Amino acid sequence: MKHYLAMYLGAPKSMKGWEHLSEQQREQRMQEGMAAWGGWMEKHSDILVAAGGPLGKTKRIGPEGISDTSNDMTGYVIIEAETHDEAAKLFENHPHFSIFPGDCVEVMECMPMPTP
Repeated sequence: MKHYLAMYLGAPKSMKGWEHLSEQQREQRMQEGMAAWGGWMEKHSDILVAAGGPLGKTKRIGPEGISDTSNDMTGYVIIEAETHDEAAKLFENHPHFSIFPGDCVEVMECMPMPTP
């Protein structure tokens, strides 16, 4: 089985819809979303390589040095699947975007390190 990194993405503008909900609606959606997410994790526990989790603030390191930056990455998980398509299908209607205000999930294969 191959390993795949799934990145949960959500732009700050996506939170606008969430912010328009009442406190009670947000709390209800949060409970519903966390239960659904937990259910997704439990359903797929046999293929989880790393449960991952939320991501915090970002630092950029390059030839210019270290600086603060931002991106749309909000979390990750690493799974096992036979094919890229099979891995992608696992995230259809995922709570990240079907309940929470996330934008999407991107899935990429974790490639082996080339050997000389």
